[in-house]
Amino acid sequence: MKKAIITVVGKDTVGIIAKVCTYLAAEKINILDISQTIVQGYFNMMMIVDISGTEKAFGQVVTDLDELGQEIGVSIRCQMEEIFDSMHRI
Repeated sequence: MKKAIITVVGKDTVGIIAKVCTYLAAEKINILDISQTIVQGYFNMMMIVDISGTEKAFGQVVTDLDELGQEIGVSIRCQMEEIFDSMHRI
């Protein structure tokens, strides 16, 4: 299993979760865990996903999610789990 961390942050609007999840399902990326909150109109979501089912290169998934975020007005970042863990190790 190859895990990645996806974060989505921005002004809350209708359909953010639906659009992100639609992309992930189309690319055979499985959501393992998800957490989302809305604080004073700002949307924040973190997902742990399994990317081993997608046929796309990881770099292309990152680019696609970045472009999707621009389309819907949020910031979407995707990192491999190992990189995320290394960056947040104390």
